Amino acid sequence: MWVFVLFLAWPLIEIALFVTLGGALGLWLTLLIVLGSGMLGIALLRGHGLRTAERLRREMGALRDPMSPVADGALVMLAALLLILPGFLTDALGLLLLIPPVRTGLIALLASRIRVVQTRQTGPARRSDGIVIDGDFVELDTDAESLPPSRSGPPSGWTRH
Repeated sequence: MWVFVLFLAWPLIEIALFVTLGGALGLWLTLLIVLGSGMLGIALLRGHGLRTAERLRREMGALRDPMSPVADGALVMLAALLLILPGFLTDALGLLLLIPPVRTGLIALLASRIRVVQTRQTGPARRSDGIVIDGDFVELDTDAESLPPSRSGPPSGWTRH
């Protein structure tokens, strides 16, 4: 229910902020702020994706937990998306997410609410529904007499050639 209320209230808050701050700042400064924050968000999206991938590769190469760099990168991407959306509230939230201690605190808050369960695989491999797939094999004789005649023509498309 609260998500629905937030979904309805968000545009109303943005409109109210546009009217009040736009009246105080003037049309051109308001447009400059909205367009500038959008360009900043686009620049962040373009530049931060590769840096996040590089940090993830370094963390995994050092056998450390890669979730913190992934979460940090995701929050910066969310900040960039919020900056691209027009509005003063989204810009304020986007700028707030660009502050590293805010991101660290938010990651710690979210991490404290997530419970990780580690399981240990013992015995045969099972599918997610618990079914064990068992298989048999038969060795074929590789003599030239036992092989089927070679096929001529184009490949069937079922195998790679």
